[in-house]
Formats: sequence, C-alpha cells, structure tokens
Amino acid sequence: MKPRRQRMLLVGLVLVGVVVSVTLAFRAFRENLVYFFSPTQVAAGEAPDRAFRLGGMVVEKSVTREPGSLTVQFALTDFAKTVPVSYTGLLPDLFREGQGIVAIGRLQGDTFVADEVLAKHDENYMPPEVKEALAKTREAQAQ
Repeated sequence: MKPRRQRMLLVGLVLVGVVVSVTLAFRAFRENLVYFFSPTQVAAGEAPDRAFRLGGMVVEKSVTREPGSLTVQFALTDFAKTVPVSYTGLLPDLFREGQGIVAIGRLQGDTFVADEVLAKHDENYMPPEVKEALAKTREAQAQ
C-alpha cells in the first residue's frame, strides 16, 4: 500500500471515529434531558412516556403515608388541575402541604411515580418553572 493511500485510510478512520463519537454524545444528551411539565399539561396528555419533572404546590390535606413503609401519596396542583403523586423514600425536611415542589419521575396511569422530590429552601423561593407555570395558570383563569 502506498503512503498516500495509507494516509487517506487513516484520515477516513479518524473521521468515522469522530462521527460515531459525536452521534453517541448527542444520543446520550437527548436521553438525559428531563423536561418540566405542570399539572395542567400532564392532565392534557402532553407528558412524555419517559422521565420528566412535575412541579406545583402540594395540595392541603392530601399527604398520606402507608403504615410501615416509606411510601407517601400526595397531590400536586397548579390551581387549575391536580395530579396524584406517589413517592417511596425519605422526603426533604422542607416538604409540607401548601409547599412548592418539583418531583422527578414518570407517569404510570393517572399517577405520577416520583423517583426524587425537591422542595424549596426558604419561604421566599419557588423553583422558576413552578412559578412560571402557576403564573400562566392564573392568567388563563383570569381571562
């Protein structure tokens, strides 16, 4: 094989390697994206079949715990629609009714099964996505 042909083969192999690497990186990036949805969007059927974030306010008097387990059921609302949530694990210390939270998980039937629950860190903070979703819902109700 001539040196020129060897160089062309090497350049071709390097290009194929770069294309494969970029393709795998983009695929991994796309699979790890976790989009935010409000309870209204979930009720409208806009939620994907994979993991996503659900944010809203914990409905007053909706928190129930299964005796002898770490499973907790509660409802999240954006003041227009409500979605039941089930979570197994330790809740954040700041979790309580009337609190703005973001849960990460997937929809199973009509219930959102959370893998992780994130609560706000002080009384003045609300996750930006939750604040925006609540504002949109209030605007829609005002019209």
